[in-house]
Amino acid sequence: MSATVLVTDYAWSDLDIERKILAESGASLLVAETGDEDELIELAPCADAILTCWQPVTEAVLSAARRCLTVARYGVGLDNIAVDTATELGMIVSNVPAFCTAEVADHTMALVLAHARHITKFAVATSAGQWDNRSQGPMRRLRGQTFGLVGYGGIAREVAIRARAFGYDVMAFSPSRAGTPEEDGVRFTANLTELLRASDVVSLHLPLTANTRGIIGRAELSAMKPRAVLVNTARGALVDQDALIEALEQERLGGAALDVLDGEPPAEGNPLAAMQQVIVTPHAAFDSIEAIAELQETAARNVSIVLAGGVPGSIVNPAVLGSPALRVKTRARASS
Repeated sequence: MSATVLVTDYAWSDLDIERKILAESGASLLVAETGDEDELIELAPCADAILTCWQPVTEAVLSAARRCLTVARYGVGLDNIAVDTATELGMIVSNVPAFCTAEVADHTMALVLAHARHITKFAVATSAGQWDNRSQGPMRRLRGQTFGLVGYGGIAREVAIRARAFGYDVMAFSPSRAGTPEEDGVRFTANLTELLRASDVVSLHLPLTANTRGIIGRAELSAMKPRAVLVNTARGALVDQDALIEALEQERLGGAALDVLDGEPPAEGNPLAAMQQVIVTPHAAFDSIEAIAELQETAARNVSIVLAGGVPGSIVNPAVLGSPALRVKTRARASS
């Protein structure tokens, strides 16, 4: 009997890459129309595997997926998947950890440069007929400023390379690297407040977890330099949005450059979209033709590997491999 792979949602034009790869494993796709929880619960009993982009794969969805062997994320973050439930039920969960590393790093620097050099404000002014290189206020030289990275995974490392090329002094907040000497020109601290106080640019590069949600709140924003800029290309909920709006309105922060918000698209009237000192892009940092094709292929191959009885290299819940509930084992025994 051929396997069925449930696709909860996707953000590209077609699923031809997935269909081709999974057909090699004798699997076909079942594509959700809305991807909301009720629909996924209805479709889940048919699924031998789940591919998901943004839609929540909740505990209820996973409980309904009684024959599902694996959940594969189109992307890096796992905050839309009930990973603990999947592990308890014996499902292998995987992601694509190298997805869009270069793209997000490039977009991060683009936001930093656009803010520092008033690019968007100048462009709006000139399109309205104004020609005044002093109209947007003074600009500061980048070289010698401090660029603070909150988190130091693959994307942050790439940002560090780009920031250093522009002459920034780079430091990173990473508790796991406490006591680590300077590496590739990056200084490390395990004290977030120390980084916030020292940095002219604070760029967020953390996954969204229970511990990181709201990690930049009122106290953290108050610790930043009054002219500093906060950059977020990671997850919107890392920042207390109300606290950020308050700090900007009270001019206690130089600005913000955001590709992600806590609530997307933003609600009508969200002041961040209208603030002169804020740049907002529509969660576009991940995107390139090449990155999306690699994402589709890698996520589909992660599913294909599990359907064949293997373990993908990017498994995120390795504890499941030693569990008596592991469904790959159960399926293998049942067919022997």
